[in-house]
Amino acid sequence: MGNVVALILVGVLVLVVGGCVCVVWSTRGGPRWVRAVAAVTLAVGDMTRGAGKKRRRSLNRNPSGEG
Repeated sequence: MGNVVALILVGVLVLVVGGCVCVVWSTRGGPRWVRAVAAVTLAVGDMTRGAGKKRRRSLNRNPSGEG
């Protein structure tokens, strides 16, 4: 079970690093597929950031953690 979790984490790490590489490459004028991967990477990052902000706002409204 631990090996499966480690394999999934390594896979996610490879996707994240690959996405970051595509973002940098696209700013330097990479091919069309690199720009597409970079756009997806940036969109997922924005969604993740937005979800974190929303979660923090809801926690700040109710600091006791009740109801």
